[in-house]
Amino acid sequence: MTIGVLSDSLLRAMIERGEIAADPAITPAQIQPASIDLRLGRIAYRVRASFLAGKGKRVSERLREFEMHRMVLNEDGAVLEKGCVYLVPLMESLALPDGITAVANAKSSTGRLDLLTRLITDEGVEFDRIPEGYHGPLYAEICPRSFSVLVRPGMRLNQIRFRAGQATLTDAELKILHQQEPLVDGPAVIDHGLGFSVDLRPSEGDLVGYRAKPHTGVIDLDRIGYYPVGEFWEEVRTRDGRIILDPGAFYILVSREAVTIPPDHAAEMAPYLAMVGEFRVHYAGFFDPGFGHGASGGSGSRGVLEVRCHEAPFALEHGQVVGRLVYERMAQEPGQLYGKDIASNYQGQGLKLAKHFQSV
Repeated sequence: MTIGVLSDSLLRAMIERGEIAADPAITPAQIQPASIDLRLGRIAYRVRASFLAGKGKRVSERLREFEMHRMVLNEDGAVLEKGCVYLVPLMESLALPDGITAVANAKSSTGRLDLLTRLITDEGVEFDRIPEGYHGPLYAEICPRSFSVLVRPGMRLNQIRFRAGQATLTDAELKILHQQEPLVDGPAVIDHGLGFSVDLRPSEGDLVGYRAKPHTGVIDLDRIGYYPVGEFWEEVRTRDGRIILDPGAFYILVSREAVTIPPDHAAEMAPYLAMVGEFRVHYAGFFDPGFGHGASGGSGSRGVLEVRCHEAPFALEHGQVVGRLVYERMAQEPGQLYGKDIASNYQGQGLKLAKHFQSV
């Protein structure tokens, strides 16, 4: 098989061969240009701590150590409470052939709700990474950080991407790609990926982001464009290009750069060096082929930054580099592109909250 991230047609072939299985069967809506959405099953286990199965152990065995109680997920929904950790068996399972690995990440709307969602597997020793040859079930670990959420079976909170061989572009290859098709609307900072910075000097007004309120109601994840922004978020404004991040607070900001993912490539958001600040900018990490490609104005789409500050207050400055995009080649160009052939909530975006909130 050609080296690279597997496209939609190759994912369908894996499904036909039984290498990706599900009960009930995978639907067409789950198949994205370079990934498959994963669905919650019908039981949620409240566990006392996050855990990995570990070498030689099954998740079901470790649950006996960590389970506190379980909830049946039905069409009425069940509330996953802020600050608690849950484990939910997924409807999908894998029988990966040799040479194919997988990586999972939260979907965009999941990350923008500060809904920490990670994949774990039997014998797993790290989150979200699945080695070649894995045969077994998949589980989602879910920890709502800012808002309690109402979930139902079949909801899609995370997604999985499959790779054949080493698909990541070197910096030299990334520079060549940028020369062929500009990946960013401005100078490209290429150092172990394409660097991007935070925009704290908007072209209009002084609104630069949002901060999650500490005490809010429950968010039903099936309700789109429903919730008033002011009930869940505080506006973050500045006129001097600087904000102070509070420890433990969650922010939605936006990148200064507009980025483009060519149709024959994909990308993953990766954290920047920990030495640059006491914060994390890395929750929902997949950028599909076509993101920003052909966007309105032809200059790409800006990336929304999901930022959590750690131990100490931190002064974040306009233009400060806060993350990087790692580009990967596709094994083949997908039959559908983000923002062109599929419904895409965030193509051509600027500063934008999750799709559950009313437009502002």
